[in-house]
Amino acid sequence: MNNSMISAMVSMSGIQQKLDVISDNMANSNTVGYKSKKASFEDVLTKVQSHEPKMKQDGRATPLGFTLGWGSRMSSMTEDMTQGSMKTTDVPTDLALEGNALFEIALDDQGNHAWTRDGSFKLSIAENDSSYGYLTTNQGHMVLDTAGNPIAIPNGYHMKIDATGFVTVAMPDGSDPMDIGHIKVVEPKQPHLLKQIDNNMYVLPDGTAATAANTIIGNVDLTNPANASKGIAVRQGVLEQSNVNLADEMVDLMQVQRAYQLTARALTSSDTMMGLANNLRG
Repeated sequence: MNNSMISAMVSMSGIQQKLDVISDNMANSNTVGYKSKKASFEDVLTKVQSHEPKMKQDGRATPLGFTLGWGSRMSSMTEDMTQGSMKTTDVPTDLALEGNALFEIALDDQGNHAWTRDGSFKLSIAENDSSYGYLTTNQGHMVLDTAGNPIAIPNGYHMKIDATGFVTVAMPDGSDPMDIGHIKVVEPKQPHLLKQIDNNMYVLPDGTAATAANTIIGNVDLTNPANASKGIAVRQGVLEQSNVNLADEMVDLMQVQRAYQLTARALTSSDTMMGLANNLRG
């Protein structure tokens, strides 16, 4: 009976984690560039238990053993990096990425970077320089170019970005055109190793060395035809929507609820059996 209670307790803990993943996905179904999470589970301390010797009678086809487990637990959680649907906004600062790629963002002035698929950017005026508008996230983090510098747009100029991420500006009448540079785009080689933080951004795992970082994140030169053939491109005036499928999440939610209900009944049954055993009179 103790075994059944322990198995039920472990399983209920894993089911609760699965429920948290589903709720997170559903809450972000309208978050720009959000990637849904997928949870994987595994058995806990599963082994084949041998039958007692008295079970092995002549003429009886008794199995060699039976499977004994201690419930299940969540073994890993991965990001589903599939492409979300595109929504045209016609806002010049709204950018979307096609293909397996991320925008690079400066988190601070100490060289700490993050990456995101959320291209709902805006132009922000710096406190010490009001002559330029800097392309930033909604939280004020600078969007970087391939040289690692913020993308600065002179005030009064209109910005245009092509599929390779090349930024040009000009006056409203088309005069005085200027080249600004290329938006930095990186390709996640091992997206499952990226750590998600607040504001729909990803960073490298804590303690990642520079050599190891190159195996997780790789720079993408969109002007190179070899990279263009991967389907990676920048789209201006477009936002990528969340790739969460609410129908699938609802089905998973119902399955999780039934599994939790069944496990809770197993726990209740074990408690009832222990109560009966404790109340036995000799």
